[in-house]
Amino acid sequence: MTNKLVSENFVDDKAASVYSSKDEELSSVSNNSSPFVKSEAEKHLVRKINMALMPFVGAIIFIQFVDKSTLGISAVLGIIEDTHLSGTQYSWLGSFFYLGFICFQIPNNYFIQRFPISRYLGTLLIFWGIVMGCTALCHNFAQLVACRFLLGLFEAGTYPCLLIIVNTVYRRSEQSAAYGFLWFSNGAGTMVGSACAYGISWINHANGIQTWRWPYIIWGSLTALFGILTFFFLPDNPHSFMFRLTAEEKDIIEERTKDNAVVRVRKVKRDHIWEALKEPRLWLLCLSTLCNNLHNGGLVVFSTIIVNSLGFSSQESILLQIPSGCSAACFAALAVYIARKSGQLYLAAAVSSTISLVGVILLAVLPNSGVKLLGYFLAWAMNGTSVILLTIAGSNVLGYTKKIFYNGMNLIFYTLGNFIGPLVMLDRETPTYKTGMIIYCIGNAAIIVMLFVVRQMMARQNKLRLANPTPSVDVHDDLTDRENKTFIYKL
Repeated sequence: MTNKLVSENFVDDKAASVYSSKDEELSSVSNNSSPFVKSEAEKHLVRKINMALMPFVGAIIFIQFVDKSTLGISAVLGIIEDTHLSGTQYSWLGSFFYLGFICFQIPNNYFIQRFPISRYLGTLLIFWGIVMGCTALCHNFAQLVACRFLLGLFEAGTYPCLLIIVNTVYRRSEQSAAYGFLWFSNGAGTMVGSACAYGISWINHANGIQTWRWPYIIWGSLTALFGILTFFFLPDNPHSFMFRLTAEEKDIIEERTKDNAVVRVRKVKRDHIWEALKEPRLWLLCLSTLCNNLHNGGLVVFSTIIVNSLGFSSQESILLQIPSGCSAACFAALAVYIARKSGQLYLAAAVSSTISLVGVILLAVLPNSGVKLLGYFLAWAMNGTSVILLTIAGSNVLGYTKKIFYNGMNLIFYTLGNFIGPLVMLDRETPTYKTGMIIYCIGNAAIIVMLFVVRQMMARQNKLRLANPTPSVDVHDDLTDRENKTFIYKL
């Protein structure tokens, strides 16, 4: 009976494996129970959740990525010449964004647990829209540094807020697709933002304003406007009025909450934090995130400069960001597809990191020509790895405070990777940046090894728990994954 309860509460048809494969998991958990199948009513509910929540998630990530990457677009629109930046100063501008990002992570974790997420995130969006607009007023390095720091500060809350909403609203089996959509929106931000930037590049000093300033004015205004919409309408919990729940759907929500085992708790539990800090899994996931974002930081900041060095004009360099955004979106979708079809999160991460490794190697060894673009596009496969890293943490960590802490630590190391990434792109090595590419190669290889260790650690725990079943627990007790022995990790 106990094994059956474990299966019903924590395993469904898309759940990842207990030890080696999805089919093995279902048979190992219970020979007498059948795979979970959603009812038509629940499928309808999920569609309602998707229609209400995903447009907000997509738009917020889209706006954030466009705002963050506008510096790279501005590099070929005259910001370097107009503000008298050196190559080293430009690299530091890319990194100062992430300095603000990391400084806000600890207070951000507290604010997420204490305030309604829609109000909190909406306020952050409004402030970062204002800072984005103020960047258009900058005339020197010091002013740009201040704006980049504040932009990172106000954008720091975005991912943790969205991650905890996804963790709360979706079943564990649905989360990889939700995270995939989140990273797909990054790619969409690159594609649409680049297309818009190409049009903006032809404004050519309209109203006496330099071309590079217009993207900041336009995107800053749109960001502040969307912040107002987020403040009032973002559905930030399973019972949000935006979902228009029926009585039957409210019962389904309670059952789904048992599956994802996330119940919002306003009290910060220090024992959850201490437990997380003692887990090798936390540090391996964080280091994997850091390694994965080394070349994310480098490619975002130096994207147009790298393409421009291959013999393309400034406008062509901007346009070629559209296929790079498309490749990033496709690799995110590929990772989700592999994870859901194979039931193996690790396999999806290993494939993504391997493709990215090949891309970075090509960037390091190929001569500067159009062929080198292939390596540039393949390098964006790290987007797929990002999706799986989020899914591993989101699906395998219980306890509200512990989950928020994991997300926060993940974002800190995400920030460190993006901070360090542009700095290893040495100005004296322009345009090959060989040192940076070598470091990015090592990072990709390290990810494959570290995530394999994480997988084996969780697989060992699964085997022990299935061999020694325990009674079912109440999800509202807010137990951690170590305390809840009925919990089965997704691998």
